Amino acid sequence: MKGPISNFIKEHFKHFNSAALVDAAQGYEDHLALGGKMMVTLAGAMSTAELGKSLAEMIRQGKVDIISCTGANLEEDLMNLVAHSHYKRVPEYRDLTPQQERELLDQGLNRVTDTCIPEEEAFRRLQDHIHDKWKRAEQNGERFFPHEFMYQMLLNGELEQYYEIPPENSWMIAAAEKNLPIVVPGWEDSTMGNIFASYCIKKELKPSTVKSGIEYMMWLADWYTENSQSPGIGFFQIGGGIAGDFPICVVPMLYQDLEKEDTPFWSYFCQISDSTTSYGSYSGAVPNEKITWGKLDADTPKFIVESDATIVAPLIFAWLLDW
Repeated sequence: MKGPISNFIKEHFKHFNSAALVDAAQGYEDHLALGGKMMVTLAGAMSTAELGKSLAEMIRQGKVDIISCTGANLEEDLMNLVAHSHYKRVPEYRDLTPQQERELLDQGLNRVTDTCIPEEEAFRRLQDHIHDKWKRAEQNGERFFPHEFMYQMLLNGELEQYYEIPPENSWMIAAAEKNLPIVVPGWEDSTMGNIFASYCIKKELKPSTVKSGIEYMMWLADWYTENSQSPGIGFFQIGGGIAGDFPICVVPMLYQDLEKEDTPFWSYFCQISDSTTSYGSYSGAVPNEKITWGKLDADTPKFIVESDATIVAPLIFAWLLDW
């Protein structure tokens, strides 16, 4: 039975983007009801926007089967977990002068729209722990994906001393507890990726200790092949960018480049985006364009909600969770 949020959506979201939200949520629900699986992709700063408050429960209830996210979203959920009280909200961010922005930097505050992440408490608090994991893996001749190193920190309890939010609001904790598959394309441009690169430049670590994006794609090709039997795998894309672009390409790679012509298309597609549809804009491309690239089929259920993902995603998750 649907809860009060879902019933409000059902009663009041009747047209335009609100109707698209309902259609997308119902399509997601229908896909799961058929036994389908779902990939959720996280772009932007959804972890800093505290999407974990709803995404973690989606993971716990088995409504997410795999995640593709930027390195920023991977680490920023942990940063919020261990340093939440040190974050600073700047509601008047549109009025900041360049000098005021510099003052935030000098205070060790890195701004993401209206929220500043505290460098010392967030980045550095994690750095010592993850460096220990990198070093130990290298000494043991082991190699892991970026998210696996973070899972290790979460599962052995070493970060619990720093927790500043309820652990049930961390999507990374929920994912680690289920050993949820995660793909992190372009991890190198994240803060932890930069830190790892700095150790490699100083010859303290080897680049090969952390598995690469190519290895993520190879792993994803196997996972997709094993899990895409009917009714298939859906694709729920929050934002644009590499978090979505990377994994969606696994389908044309499998049947075009590997010549596995029986590879199924993605069986559901939804993108939440405020990127304006325009010439040459991949993030702003309408779903039909993906048909020509061999990612979606003509009859794949397709939805696009052109709005702020920090508003839309929690509402769709609330619908799926019967809140």
